[in-house]
Amino acid sequence: MALSWAAKASDFSEPWKDADRALVIDAYEYNSIDWAQLATDKRIVGFINKASDGLPPPYFCFGDDIAVKLCKSLWKRHAVARELFQTRRVVAKALGLKWGAYHLARPGNPVEQANNFLDFADPAPDDLLALDIEGTDTTQFMSLDDAEAFVRQVHRRIGRFPVLYANGKTARYIADNSYKYGLLSRLPLWYARYRPDIDMHFPVGNWQRYALWQFSAQANCGRSRCPYRVAGTPDDIDVNVAPVDAKTLRQQWPFGGLIDVPADYLASVPVPVSREAALAGKTTIIYADVAAPPTFEEIAAVLGSSWSRFRDGFRMPVVPRRPGFGIVQYVAWTRAGRHSPGQPDAAFDAVDPISTASTEIDRGQR
Repeated sequence: MALSWAAKASDFSEPWKDADRALVIDAYEYNSIDWAQLATDKRIVGFINKASDGLPPPYFCFGDDIAVKLCKSLWKRHAVARELFQTRRVVAKALGLKWGAYHLARPGNPVEQANNFLDFADPAPDDLLALDIEGTDTTQFMSLDDAEAFVRQVHRRIGRFPVLYANGKTARYIADNSYKYGLLSRLPLWYARYRPDIDMHFPVGNWQRYALWQFSAQANCGRSRCPYRVAGTPDDIDVNVAPVDAKTLRQQWPFGGLIDVPADYLASVPVPVSREAALAGKTTIIYADVAAPPTFEEIAAVLGSSWSRFRDGFRMPVVPRRPGFGIVQYVAWTRAGRHSPGQPDAAFDAVDPISTASTEIDRGQR
């Protein structure tokens, strides 16, 4: 499924002031919501709630008392957040709102993160899904290469694509490197920028239009001034505007397809005709659009990235050589991020399994 929209100048200059434009709320677990008041704003069409954040908490809690307490608190937070997510979904849909979920992308296995997201959100066919990439700093957020793997895993499991949430800087970077991020650059864009006008900033060269524009948040909304206030929500709630009216947005929701490749990215070639038609002299030449051949730089970039992943797939992991270091310890060791060959002892101590009678005897013998 391909999506395409024609851009209008009014889409990029305070479109929320147009009473016909649909609005969408997005929230996380610490935003308070008064649903009775929220329902009074008839421009609100959808509600997108934060679902998962990076990888799921460790299944087993191990380590010293502090580590175990931290692990258990993470599980408690995870359980409370999921219960709140499910409760909000029931209430929002009962009020006639479209529902959506987003995943905050973190460093770590992108396939496991995609599975965590889908297991947490448990999306219905009409629920919007979004991948939230807050920036390009790979020490804090998922790399764009991993984001492509995340998107592919989501599509493998449910047969549709998520929306891409990105700020102006990240969206521009993806657009400028669309030859490398061919999948991310074709996802419907949920654009985050807190300016009244974005016509000079929006990456029109790749996206002709946004699916949603997050125009109001804590960054530009306070007690004295706010671009738009939604009844029943705090000042720091995120508010988004769509470039269409409520009816059209409901029809487009939950997106799930890819945007069309712009016409200027295509090349035209004549369609062959039969010899008889050509000799008759009454043939109209028809031109078909085909993808333009990649440049040398594009080929080199893609092959270099693919070769690195192929080569790394054959590298044996460096693991501590210690008695009793089996598959359980290895899995926990990798989750703990202890991949440096200079830290085998620290890694082993950090992933020692939960103490039982047999493990205590084994520890004494060692």
